[in-house]
Amino acid sequence: MIEVKKADIQHIEGIIKVCSEGYRATYINTHSLEYIERIISEFYNYDRVHKEVLHFNEGWNGYFIALEGEKVVGAIGGGLIDKDKAEVFVLYLNPNRRGEGIGTQLLQVLTELQKSKGATEQWVSVSKGNMKGIPFYEARDFQFVKEQDSFDNNESEDYVSCRYRRKI
Repeated sequence: MIEVKKADIQHIEGIIKVCSEGYRATYINTHSLEYIERIISEFYNYDRVHKEVLHFNEGWNGYFIALEGEKVVGAIGGGLIDKDKAEVFVLYLNPNRRGEGIGTQLLQVLTELQKSKGATEQWVSVSKGNMKGIPFYEARDFQFVKEQDSFDNNESEDYVSCRYRRKI
């Protein structure tokens, strides 16, 4: 039985683990190991996740987690980027748990929260070539809008992100 709820301090290590493992599994064939580890180090370190679990506002709605017993098997986070526009900033699952509906449950919870805050549109960035994320979002009515340089490219990297949006 999967329970989706707002993350708390006891879930920090689980969020770090599921996001780090999910990120590695997603990008192992499309991004350099250096890039993967740099992003994990920046976003999924204890201090940052601790802060993001405890402090949230309109721009960051906090982490929501999928729990099986006491084990974190998925995590999502997002926030408002404008008065009526929301963003999914992060969504990762334990790589062995894909296809069970956990990601859909997490997205539903975040979407309902964002709608309650006035969002009528939801955005997400997905790396070009991410054949785990792109089909997931397209199956949930996200429409491709444009390509842009990926966040945190260094001068020798040319990774591309695809911007998607849907009405909510």
